[in-house]
Amino acid sequence: MARLAVIGDVGGHADQLRWALERLGAHSGRLPDGLTVVQVGDLVDRGPDSSGVLDIVGRIMVEQPRQWVQLTGNHEAQYLPGRSVFWREPIGAAEVDRLRTWWADGTLRVAAAVHTADGDELLVTHAGLTLAAWRQLGEPMSATLAADLLNQRPELIWEVGEHARDDRAGPLWAESGAALHEPWMAYHGIVPFGQIHGHSALVGYTDQQWRCAGRIRQRAAVDWHARHVRVRVGGRLFIGVDPKHGRTGAAAWQPLVLDGCVF
Repeated sequence: MARLAVIGDVGGHADQLRWALERLGAHSGRLPDGLTVVQVGDLVDRGPDSSGVLDIVGRIMVEQPRQWVQLTGNHEAQYLPGRSVFWREPIGAAEVDRLRTWWADGTLRVAAAVHTADGDELLVTHAGLTLAAWRQLGEPMSATLAADLLNQRPELIWEVGEHARDDRAGPLWAESGAALHEPWMAYHGIVPFGQIHGHSALVGYTDQQWRCAGRIRQRAAVDWHARHVRVRVGGRLFIGVDPKHGRTGAAAWQPLVLDGCVF
């Protein structure tokens, strides 16, 4: 049993990542014993220091490889072989090479599975596993099996769907709400596991406005300070952890911390 921290999208803000690590008890960038960190992807782009972010993560993964799990976001994926770059201010060649090396050696994963102290099982991906994508995987009934299948890198991980707003989108692209939550809420079977994801949020944190309505909002709870959104879906919990740093960085946010986990 260990302490688990899930860090949402970093988006090129090295200062925000350093702050999060310090909050988690890291000293000089070194994680404390007994802590495992899962970062949900989108390390790069938007912010001023994508290279600095990759330096921080790269050092931890070399020095404490068992304590850091790095997932792939759509912003990393655009730089991988065979993908198309969409960001208007792409990172440099050295950073691209580093991401491609991490992908080639398996350091960059697509998914992780977590067992909580309460006996829940949670799948962690960048954007969330939609109902349609779950069916494409063969309807795995555990987060562990779903993560294993996703880490084999099936073609569905690249799927965008209709602007990522329908559940044809894969786990690097699916938007909260219409793509992720609505189809699972309409599912008449047993929702097999909970999920943790980044990539998008059901709310605007700056103006504290909801970006959804209806039954999603009725089943959702927001921690405005931590910038976490929890949604009850078929008896399971879906947790969004994207702090929406944008260009300037979030004024206040927190990593999601779960005690007594098995990873």
